[in-house]
Amino acid sequence: MTRFVCFGEILLRLTAPGRGLLLQSQQLDTHFGGAEANVAVSLARFGHAAAVVSTLPDNTIGHAARDAIRAQGVDTSGIRFTPGRMGIYFLTPGAGLRPSDVLYDRADSAFARAPGVRDWSAALNGADWLHVSGVTPAVSKAGADAALAAMKAARAAGVKVSYDANFRAKLWQARGDDPRPTLDALMAEADLAFAEARDFALISGKRFETSTDAIAAAFERYPNLSRIAHTVRTPHSSDANDLGAYMHTRSGHFRSQTIAITGIVDRIGGGDAFAAGVLHGLAQGFAEESVLEFALAAACLKHFMPGDFNLVSEEDVRFFIANPKADVRR
Repeated sequence: MTRFVCFGEILLRLTAPGRGLLLQSQQLDTHFGGAEANVAVSLARFGHAAAVVSTLPDNTIGHAARDAIRAQGVDTSGIRFTPGRMGIYFLTPGAGLRPSDVLYDRADSAFARAPGVRDWSAALNGADWLHVSGVTPAVSKAGADAALAAMKAARAAGVKVSYDANFRAKLWQARGDDPRPTLDALMAEADLAFAEARDFALISGKRFETSTDAIAAAFERYPNLSRIAHTVRTPHSSDANDLGAYMHTRSGHFRSQTIAITGIVDRIGGGDAFAAGVLHGLAQGFAEESVLEFALAAACLKHFMPGDFNLVSEEDVRFFIANPKADVRR
């Protein structure tokens, strides 16, 4: 069993029901999520020891968020409660040719104000991997400092670091800071990066002729990086996307098949499902091609799961790989 520690903000998601517009009706559907928590839930359901380190408000909503994650088998002992408010995001789900839209309401949340951990050596005790994302530094300066401190502590302790670039333009715009120095420092600590050419172009301020050039430049700039993985999405509408994936190592490049996804229920969290699938495959010692196959299948299944969490098991993913057109399991 591999132990993963995931550090980031846990959010309350409020979604317009029935694929309607936000506040078109008088109801909102509620889910808990957040990039790192989503990864932790998937890894726990794949059979790993997954823990979340975070800060939540010491109120009914904060405790409910903790309980929702703990119910999925995630270790929540690293969550601390402080006075403050819950980070929230509102989702208007897409329909047909109308795209989904996210509205953030997380400024000055309990996590944004005080995300740090007093003792990372204790939080990382026994861990094999630390997973963080680019969302955390976008939330606040304190979040950026905490994410970098976590990654440096993990590297010093011999814990591998997984970093999902997860660039959030709306959050950085609200902060009013140049994201490049911060994101460059975070990328430098990663062993595994979930990122693509546009992320490396953003960080470096350079234009690359091809994706291959961007990946090569990233491996040259960041000596700690051993793998770069990312999906490739071709949206035809909010209901139909084509999804594929790549894995880049210092010795080779690997590409998955492309899967046509139709009848999408909820695509939020798909990238986190992919990240968890990659981490699971690496922990299990899969060959690179098998890592991609499993991760892509996990990401595809998330598109048919309401809410942020991908509530599938390893068996569910393997069944989908073997039976991609099955309609009933008997």
